[in-house]
Amino acid sequence: MRNLLKYAGIGLLVVGLAACDGKDDKAAADDNGVSSSQSSQTVTLMDGKLSFSLPAGMSDQSGKMGTQANNMHVYADASGQKAIIVIAGDATNESLDVLAKRLEDQQRNRDAQLQVVTNKSVELKGQPAQQLDSVISAKGQSSWSSVLLAKVDGKLLTLQITLPADNQQQSQTEAENIINTVVLK
Repeated sequence: MRNLLKYAGIGLLVVGLAACDGKDDKAAADDNGVSSSQSSQTVTLMDGKLSFSLPAGMSDQSGKMGTQANNMHVYADASGQKAIIVIAGDATNESLDVLAKRLEDQQRNRDAQLQVVTNKSVELKGQPAQQLDSVISAKGQSSWSSVLLAKVDGKLLTLQITLPADNQQQSQTEAENIINTVVLK
């Protein structure tokens, strides 16, 4: 469990830093021919037990993140500033609120300027989950982060949405729109 949270924390840091670098990655724009003019698509993972709508302009970048782990899926836009990371973790008996508090503490240790907006229990189409919303700062840039923690068949599921925080209200709304499409079975 500790390793999973460590990897999730590292993933949060990597995505936060990648979102803040402002680099335009042309190679990512060619992935699967996905363009921002296309409508959203539904992503189904974990043998159909998790699904959500992937916003237009985002595509599967899992193979480009340098990991062969089949329990981590990465979706991003061409610039790398918008990303969704899904990690299917190990079984855990710990409550979601305890896990979210631990994740919040780990984020705070890495980012002294961390702004926690919410850390609350939510329901995803009838299934319990924990939502941690925060603003992460790195290299003078800020990123909005919404992390959902849930259990699927007793295993921890982590879904992180990272967006530029130039307009915090817009980023929060965009993240909520994605969260509202999440279905757990």
